[in-house]
Amino acid sequence: MYLYTPDEIDRERAHHQAVIQGADELDVKRIGNLGELAFEQFCREYLPVEMWEWENEAAIRRCNSESFSGHDFDVFGYRIDVKTSRDVSAFRPAKILENDPDDDIIVMVWHRDNEDALILLGWERTETLKSKVRTQGAYSGEKPEKLAHLAARPMNELQDLGPNTAHMNQKPQNPFTPGDRVVKAEDNDPSVAVVVEVLPPEQDINLYGQTMDGEAVCVAFPNSLDDGPGNWREIHPAKLASYCDDQNIKLYTYKHTNLKYPDNPFTPGDYVIKPDYDDPDLAVVLQVADTGDDDRNLTIAFCKHLEKEFGEQMDISPADLHSRCDEAEIKSYSYDHGDLSFKHQY
Repeated sequence: MYLYTPDEIDRERAHHQAVIQGADELDVKRIGNLGELAFEQFCREYLPVEMWEWENEAAIRRCNSESFSGHDFDVFGYRIDVKTSRDVSAFRPAKILENDPDDDIIVMVWHRDNEDALILLGWERTETLKSKVRTQGAYSGEKPEKLAHLAARPMNELQDLGPNTAHMNQKPQNPFTPGDRVVKAEDNDPSVAVVVEVLPPEQDINLYGQTMDGEAVCVAFPNSLDDGPGNWREIHPAKLASYCDDQNIKLYTYKHTNLKYPDNPFTPGDYVIKPDYDDPDLAVVLQVADTGDDDRNLTIAFCKHLEKEFGEQMDISPADLHSRCDEAEIKSYSYDHGDLSFKHQY
């Protein structure tokens, strides 16, 4: 058995994709998505990457509706469906066949009540399940009252279905995650960008007619995001790929080794606080300047002053915030970027 612990990005994507899918039972669909994420991690750790494919990978990564497919994964040419449940009685052979009679293999995943951990219990061929149901139906003795058969072969035996190939661990090597601020490495005047998608290692990316050797990261620049219809800073990073896809916001693809974290990650429009205060007021970055002699390279205004002048539903582009504040004579303050921290509003 294997334990899978979803992170915040996984949970948000699993839920939002279920919403976009329009599932009648939102909880069931979200749990099903988490089960697929769990099995994808198992495949990535233990199976040769060229011999498995996740049907719903792009849909869940971008929180789009899934195209119809009768199964979730193709592994070694077998059609695999992932069945996720809190009720282990759902893994009885007859119960499984009620819902999934046509796939080649069923993978069984159990989840905790609060969905913070899932356990891959095992897998079984559908033909074996049918045989067990037939055998049980022909059994003439009394059935045990307190012991029910649950079908499951150990997860690591799934490797035996494939050819005798070398073990291949395809866990992503890049350190970035959606929402991270990055700049292009070895750029003398780099622009801060926002990580939107971290593509899986096996994704073949073509840049300028050449295949990229390494993992790819898709970023968007804040000025493009600011031109969108919503305040992207109030959208969870897990949903940024969905937002950019829906709004046709241009993404730029980089090899992850060509990116790095910036010394100063802030851009106009960011929500910030001064964390060394006991009860810091929320502020917004108005301007980012080159570091001066006093190192005060961020100009900010406090949200309570902005709301008093412009209202709670302030509709001002981050690029215009500084000039509008000057016109309205709203007091601004200068800080070194190291003195401030993000205060995310999602």
